[in-house]
Amino acid sequence: MTRPQLSPTPRSTIKRGKERAVADRAALDAVLDAGLICHLSVVIDGSPLVLPTGYGRDGDTLYLHGSSGALTLRTAALDNDICVAVTHLDGVVYARSMFHFSVNYRSAVVHGRARLVTDEAEKMHGLQVLTEHLAPGSWEHSRKPNAKEMAKTSVLAMSLAEASVKMRGGPPADEDEDIDANTAWAGVLPIAQRWAAPVPSPDLAPGWEIPAHVTDRYASRG
Repeated sequence: MTRPQLSPTPRSTIKRGKERAVADRAALDAVLDAGLICHLSVVIDGSPLVLPTGYGRDGDTLYLHGSSGALTLRTAALDNDICVAVTHLDGVVYARSMFHFSVNYRSAVVHGRARLVTDEAEKMHGLQVLTEHLAPGSWEHSRKPNAKEMAKTSVLAMSLAEASVKMRGGPPADEDEDIDANTAWAGVLPIAQRWAAPVPSPDLAPGWEIPAHVTDRYASRG
């Protein structure tokens, strides 16, 4: 199914480096789905605060979660404007001139207001989305949260209607005179993030084999 194009608002319109803006909505989904942690930005008592936060996407909804006592989530749930960002660093760009050193990256920024999920069924669904985003296959493998744990956990839902995507890829954009001068090496040092071998908990009872939803992910090395 073809996804609609992003429709930038005044605050989600990319102005600096606008040639790197990506309008394809599928690109937004791809950046969010490939990440594990977002950065949630809120303003508390007039001061900005940015904290890493767990998230998961279900269609056009972004779910965020954390402790019910977390000031960032409590503030975000009070009908305040917030911002969520996810960034993947793909490489360091070495240029012939200092001015053109850069990085290759994929990034998404979502603007809007979040609502506190109070419906128990949706809250449980949001936690499932979050769990399956971070650790696919785990929702059916582990014990579900009980009432006490649910009370200690906040889940927020945020629309993806107002968002932007920005990417950079490829070699350095050196000036012609620097290329002709040939006085420095230029290129890209790629960055790759991979899973390492699973490490069983030291208090795990004997006889357990690592479950397939863990080994399969490690085997993919992606």
